[in-house]
Amino acid sequence: MTASHDLIVLGAGSGGLATAFRAAQHGARVALLDPGELGGTCVHRGCVPKKALWFAAQWAQAQQFAVYVGFASEPGPLDWERFRQVRLRYIDAIDQSYARRLQSASVQLIRQAGRFVAADTIELTDGSQLQAAQIVIATGARPRTLALPGFGLGMVSDDVFALQSLPRRVAIVGGGYVAVEFAGLLQALGSKVEVLAHEHLLEGFDTELVLALRELMEAQGIRVNLHSAIQAAHRGDAGILLDDAPTGSRGPYDALLWAVGRVPNSEALELGSIGVETDERGHVLTDARQDTNVKGVHAVGDVTERKALTPVAVAAGRRLADRLFGGQPDAQLVYENIPSVVFSEPPLGMVGLTEEAAREQYGDAVTVYRSRFTPMQWALAGMQGQSLMKLVCVGRDERVLGIHALGPGAEEMLQGFAVALKLGLRKCDLDATVAIHPSSAEELVLMG
Repeated sequence: MTASHDLIVLGAGSGGLATAFRAAQHGARVALLDPGELGGTCVHRGCVPKKALWFAAQWAQAQQFAVYVGFASEPGPLDWERFRQVRLRYIDAIDQSYARRLQSASVQLIRQAGRFVAADTIELTDGSQLQAAQIVIATGARPRTLALPGFGLGMVSDDVFALQSLPRRVAIVGGGYVAVEFAGLLQALGSKVEVLAHEHLLEGFDTELVLALRELMEAQGIRVNLHSAIQAAHRGDAGILLDDAPTGSRGPYDALLWAVGRVPNSEALELGSIGVETDERGHVLTDARQDTNVKGVHAVGDVTERKALTPVAVAAGRRLADRLFGGQPDAQLVYENIPSVVFSEPPLGMVGLTEEAAREQYGDAVTVYRSRFTPMQWALAGMQGQSLMKLVCVGRDERVLGIHALGPGAEEMLQGFAVALKLGLRKCDLDATVAIHPSSAEELVLMG
């Protein structure tokens, strides 16, 4: 039997939920399909539990700072299981909140997976069918696995949140967001961490700031090895050993984390049966309006080839719903100048163009301003190292093309500066702004 809806959303992660809620606000009859948890990767295996661990790492560091400046209590280890339960309670509350909101919005939540049998028809796991003129694919992505001997000896990012205790010696294979973030927080919580990256860290971020971050990571005791090519993992008497093509055996380690990218959850959707185009990795190809090549079929979030960030999926889903059901025919997400933060130790944030990208596009018209300084809390606590702020400007009026910040508080301060950049910020606008003192953010308005 076929039930009629205005919109079917496949996937109840951030992008799917945002699309469903906004469409329902516009009066659409929405069915939301997902056999898993509400909130998807971000809430259960990504942003939220990762940020909770990052906070724990900050608190561990704060204990050390406090003792240095005169507080009596000695730093102690994290009760890993207690913290895990605290984190789970927080996440459960988010899940329950989503369920209440869906019910209040009259979105039909169906705890099943679906696959296409026609461009306007989805078959559920139980064999029943749903039909809608508009269908949105928002099934997200999952950690990539490799066909390497011994791969199963290691974890992927999902598995970190199920750890019952802190591993003493950790190898992290990869150089992206996941690798750098987990390296910093695990080291801060007491692990000895070694990062094994193929070529470089944090592709897409400004090279100068990435280099500065690497120096700070190494100063914390994290070993960063570039040009690694891990061929296999195997268990030795003292722990996990890795076969690295350039250098031979590495280890032993008590835990191994593979952070080698993510793959889209598209293979079970039967997209080929209706002719939806995907790239070689399975990403659903879309235009700037989130449309696929098949009329009435759209896609948002990590299942697409677009930037894999939760706020991007949310914004794209909302604008798509505004266009389809809200009488806003021109609504679409502008994919330029999207701010992004790596929750490393310390955090690294950026919005706009890197210096490399700006020079490639504008050549000698680019002017760069930078500020290196020791954050006040580091100086008080006797910690070595410097923050780095950077402005990338172009032309005689020095329009700001890129803002980059490495250091404590970067994850919070960058949001407001991102708004200014999108509105056409110039260097003289920053010069005319009175600084907040003492703060790290003031460095962005005081660069000479």
